[in-house]
Amino acid sequence: MKSVALGDLMVNRGGSLNPALFADELFELYSIPAHDRGGAELLHGREIGSSKQCVEPGDVMISKIIPHIRRARVVAKLDGSRQIASGEWIVFRGSGYDPNYLRHFLLSDQFHVQYMATVAGVGGSLVRARPEQVKSIRVPLPSLDEQRRIAAILDQADALRAKRRQVLAHLDALAQSIFHDMFAAQGSISSSLAELAEIWDCPHSTPSWTTTGEVCLRTPNLSRGGWNWDDTRYVDVKQFNARSKGGGARAGDIILSREGTVGIAAIVESGMRVCMGQRLVQVRVDYMQLLPEFALAWLLVELHPERIGQVMVGSTAQHLNVKDLREMRILVPPRSKQRLFADRMQKVHRHRNRATLALGAAEEVFDSLQQRAFQGEL
Repeated sequence: MKSVALGDLMVNRGGSLNPALFADELFELYSIPAHDRGGAELLHGREIGSSKQCVEPGDVMISKIIPHIRRARVVAKLDGSRQIASGEWIVFRGSGYDPNYLRHFLLSDQFHVQYMATVAGVGGSLVRARPEQVKSIRVPLPSLDEQRRIAAILDQADALRAKRRQVLAHLDALAQSIFHDMFAAQGSISSSLAELAEIWDCPHSTPSWTTTGEVCLRTPNLSRGGWNWDDTRYVDVKQFNARSKGGGARAGDIILSREGTVGIAAIVESGMRVCMGQRLVQVRVDYMQLLPEFALAWLLVELHPERIGQVMVGSTAQHLNVKDLREMRILVPPRSKQRLFADRMQKVHRHRNRATLALGAAEEVFDSLQQRAFQGEL
């Protein structure tokens, strides 16, 4: 298959302007934050703080800042406003490629591995891809008709992934809505979580993994209300005993993640024999006052990504502040109402587990199609 170097498509001198000199003009600005929110934003020149590069409809852009987060976008056609972009975008322009095809390539695993090899910087927002090195990466370019066919297939597969994610988002919103409807307007007694539960942080030492032995829990084993055993790790009996806080995990204990994917949690089931790996917190509630199922549902609502910021610490690698978790106020409604809420949450989580499996299948299909597309096999 024909290929070209990205340097042949890269815009080196596309022009720039200072929007502040056109204070009352409305610009379409492609910034990195605007991209993360779903698109460009319309702003007057006086609202834009510095000079920007000029872009055109059909330009394809990839973010060079924090490049492990994959960001690529096609500049859309607009109704006459001048289009400008942050200097953090690398811009490609030309007539020999389909813009949507190139966007898919820039988001592919095949490209990403090569892209990350161009990165320089000391960490955080200082990490950037180097355009001069990106120029040597080659993009496969079949005929324009073939590019459009491939892009259309990948668009359809990507749209399916988006629908699956939307279902999950709706189920998360439903869980919060049920919680709000049942408890927000009432004057239920509340206490700090530490008054109603024993809470243990995980050991901070790294386990020495064994090929067989006792199960040692990690964040990948957790989901929102359930367990995932696709990637199970083991330790020997000595390590198992050393990492078993509170006499070891018991049925009804809640295990939640404190780093990585923060706020996911599950209840230890009867017959499970597990110990604590890194990045986890173990919560054992007072059964006389709280049902574990209610406490789990409450934690999943309170530690939802939209609310979790109040108990997070760290500037880059954020993690759950266990001290603040202990001080969080938890409602203590009558046990009958706890049971009703827990039962409703279990139904939501069953639907969510099915939706998660569906999303996983859609991701696998997309990944397979993407890999084949840029190897000339689609």
